Amino acid sequence: MNGLYALKPWYAGRLSGLRRALAARRVSPDTLTAAGVVCAAGAAAALAWLPAPAAALPVAVLLAGRLAFANLDGALARDTGRTTRRGALLNEVGDRAADLLVVAGFLPLAPLWLVAAAAFATTLPSWVSLAGAAAGAPRRNGGPVGKTERCLLAVVAAASGWAVPVLAAAAAGSAVTAVVRAVWVWRALGQPETTVAAVAIERAVSTDKRVATERARATETAAESEKPVVRGADPASPAGRRRPSPPSSLTLGSLPSEHGRSLPLDPGEVSGGITHTRPQSPADRGTQLRGTR
Repeated sequence: MNGLYALKPWYAGRLSGLRRALAARRVSPDTLTAAGVVCAAGAAAALAWLPAPAAALPVAVLLAGRLAFANLDGALARDTGRTTRRGALLNEVGDRAADLLVVAGFLPLAPLWLVAAAAFATTLPSWVSLAGAAAGAPRRNGGPVGKTERCLLAVVAAASGWAVPVLAAAAAGSAVTAVVRAVWVWRALGQPETTVAAVAIERAVSTDKRVATERARATETAAESEKPVVRGADPASPAGRRRPSPPSSLTLGSLPSEHGRSLPLDPGEVSGGITHTRPQSPADRGTQLRGTR
């Protein structure tokens, strides 16, 4: 029983264009998480201070933004290869803070004990899912009254003014959702460990492959941009190809000096295929000029 959570793939598809635009502008996923918390705070303020039904529109728009940012932050992190453990922590803390802020918007409209009970109940399903994931079970989402349903109930309260019954329904539905998730997690943990581990490994491998693909594409793009470009010559033509220079060697008749000049050499005797040479002195050169040696 996933409730409105079953629409998440469709909703994520509608946000794909916005996600690509955010990735092109190098927007941080943490910024989106913070934006979702700000939207929840704005919705709570509108619910608390605006009368019904005038509060319905701003609450609906702000909570739609809260859900959109909650979907975009994780997807953007995966698409751009910026998934980190700190980001995962910030994502979970941001979600819980947003849930509590929406419930806080009922403080002027409902008894304090009911608001406190609803605050505890609305965060309980997430704690169950996180505890199950920490124990080795796959992360369980959705349910009769999950995050999306709670946002919808807040809009109903803003439009109708029935804050107390709506808040009570949200608290009871969240408690039922926590029980449903707990039963599912309990059964998953009762399966052989190999089955649970296989599911976890399959998810981790798929995520690693996606991240590796994105990084490989980025590396190829960077390598292409750093290739030197030879101007004025066609690399495919013989003139455009650089010929390897012959290895430097000492030729008969010259010897490099320490100042970079060449000294004439005097042929020596050949022994075993090796020609022994020595630098000619000024006297030798004079003797050669005179025709004697």
